[in-house]
Amino acid sequence: MHLYSLLFLFFATLAWGCIRDHAFHRPRSLVKRQSTPLVPLTTDEAILANSFDNNTLNDWNYYYTHGAHLAGTNRTMAQWTADRWSENGFQARLDEYQTYLNYPVSHSLSLTYPNGSVFKASLEEAVLAEDETTSYPNRIPTFNGYSFTGNATAEYVYVGRGQVADFEALVSLNVPLEGKIALAKYGGPFRGLKVKNAALYKMIGCVLFTDPGDDGNITVANGYAAYPDGPARNPTSVQRGSVQFLSTYPGDPTTPGYPSKQDSPRADKSSVVPSIPSLPISYAEAIPLLRALDGFGTPGSQVNRTKWVGALNVSYSTGPAPGAMLSMSNVMRDAITPIWDAVGIINGTNQDEVLVLGNHRDAWIVGGAADPNSGSAIMVELSKAFGKLLATGWKPRRTIVLCSWDAEEYGLVGSTEWVEEHINWLTKSTIAYLNIDVGVSGKSPGISSTPEIRTIATNIMKKVVWPTMPNETLYDAWFAESDGEVGTLGSGSDYTSFLHNGISSIDMGADQGVDDPVYHYHSNYDSYHWMSTYGDPGYQYHKAMGQYLSLLAYHLATDEVIPYDLPAYTIALRSYYDELLATINGTSKTLDTSELAAAISQFATSANEVMALMDHAVSTNDAALKTVVNHKFRDFQRGFTSAGGLPDREFFKHVVNAPGIDTGYAPTTFPGITEAVEAGNFELAAEWVGRTSLGIRRAADILKT
Repeated sequence: MHLYSLLFLFFATLAWGCIRDHAFHRPRSLVKRQSTPLVPLTTDEAILANSFDNNTLNDWNYYYTHGAHLAGTNRTMAQWTADRWSENGFQARLDEYQTYLNYPVSHSLSLTYPNGSVFKASLEEAVLAEDETTSYPNRIPTFNGYSFTGNATAEYVYVGRGQVADFEALVSLNVPLEGKIALAKYGGPFRGLKVKNAALYKMIGCVLFTDPGDDGNITVANGYAAYPDGPARNPTSVQRGSVQFLSTYPGDPTTPGYPSKQDSPRADKSSVVPSIPSLPISYAEAIPLLRALDGFGTPGSQVNRTKWVGALNVSYSTGPAPGAMLSMSNVMRDAITPIWDAVGIINGTNQDEVLVLGNHRDAWIVGGAADPNSGSAIMVELSKAFGKLLATGWKPRRTIVLCSWDAEEYGLVGSTEWVEEHINWLTKSTIAYLNIDVGVSGKSPGISSTPEIRTIATNIMKKVVWPTMPNETLYDAWFAESDGEVGTLGSGSDYTSFLHNGISSIDMGADQGVDDPVYHYHSNYDSYHWMSTYGDPGYQYHKAMGQYLSLLAYHLATDEVIPYDLPAYTIALRSYYDELLATINGTSKTLDTSELAAAISQFATSANEVMALMDHAVSTNDAALKTVVNHKFRDFQRGFTSAGGLPDREFFKHVVNAPGIDTGYAPTTFPGITEAVEAGNFELAAEWVGRTSLGIRRAADILKT
């Protein structure tokens, strides 16, 4: 038996029952809805769908997961991707940028108990005989990208998930923070914001850990064996990741708003990267730290904060424990270094209409079988499918661009720099950006998009067989998980720069459900062995997601009229408006939102008008009128980004939705208004009622017939 298996048996006796995190897709209803009939495929659609082969998807995933590809370190893999696309009929190239990244040199973490004894953390993940890439000599250490080089020694405080509200709760409990080290649980806000918040409260370091309480039902405590012997979390798994302040601005921190080239001027990066050191650790090595706080400060059960208490057999007390001292060291090497985006193009007959599809290629580990290389494998297979369609003489109406981004993991760097370089062309021509990041990490499909794409995106689902059950469509599986709700885009993947330059966008993937094998996010165990054994044996879910992405891209690139549903955007705006009113009503103040309500009504009128114009263009087969409609559909989102960037984070220009200032990932709707209201700044909120209304009116004017 493995040493870590013995550790699991020990930890199993300590663990409490799991509580499913809301980020998980919920269990399917026991009452089965009637299945949606599979919609027959046209000849072109059948060529695309039948070109997907689970065996070659397996091959592509194997390639990507057997060579280290940390950002800026594997040009060969970028060229390999471009070469595959070229073989399939795309004009492919590499676009290079000179970006600021940093790389790990050394790190350490130790706990000195009041009695003088010392626990020294290994800061390593166990090498598994069954999983070959976990033992590669060039495997990537555990670290945080863009983390601060520094040392810290102090007492420490458990800060929950590290949200501002968590720190405020600690302040109200009179827990001392200044000069202490923060111990934070993953979940909730983007990890960089946990470190940012710790520094704002004058703490001097931050240690981050994954809690099995966020793993759904598949845990050792529930009787499941740990990976590699079973589907539960390996207790030594560590979530690496960037600690850039993603909700301020993504991309190269030294070139905000312009592309990173050799001679680019370099700006001060201190507003978007930490000023205190941070380290990620496993839950196995978090247990001694948490246990040393038991009995000191306020017990977790009395803190009254969301997800404060996890599933480990500790009290999740705040601390500090007098005399219990953490010592941490983090040394990083700064570099201005090249990164490479692979780009492949099929020119369409309408050169002023462009569809972009993207997936990032870089990973924190040698593997990355789910994140990102399930999506990378799908993109290679998609190029093969479109190559077979090209061989029949087909040509797309709109230009199709494939992109394989580098350095996404550090802060959406490759896509942001590319958009900044090509912004004029993109805003003149791009109809949509389709993003597939983690294509498959489980069996629960999900999509988030701008509202006008939702109807075509869900209709295409009815053309794809989902492997979970016989005669089930992707639509059935998605509806069972989502109740028919399409998500709102926040941030955290490469659609961000497109969305905030007014380009319609969608993000998709099949995620870990509450009863799926645990997906070891940003860990060495996100490996080919895990994927082929637990994540997607047989690569059938890769195949289905690839068919879906291909069919959606086909219709967006080929249909005479771009298949957008503008009244769906009206429905979304009205829903967001109701949410805003609820937020305002939850305060003791008032805010006049009548200008916003009028702008939404104006948009609704324009949306209905343009749909009527579309119907007329189709019924009369008026090519010129179809072009007018297509250009309105292409351009209307630009109106939402025309009112200037959000306060203190000018990168985010979309007035309808943006990542929350204290979430980094999750969306906030009408963010300029909502966040001002939540901060109690009603003068700023009133200003942003005007700016938001202006953006919506400008979008309505573009649609107006």
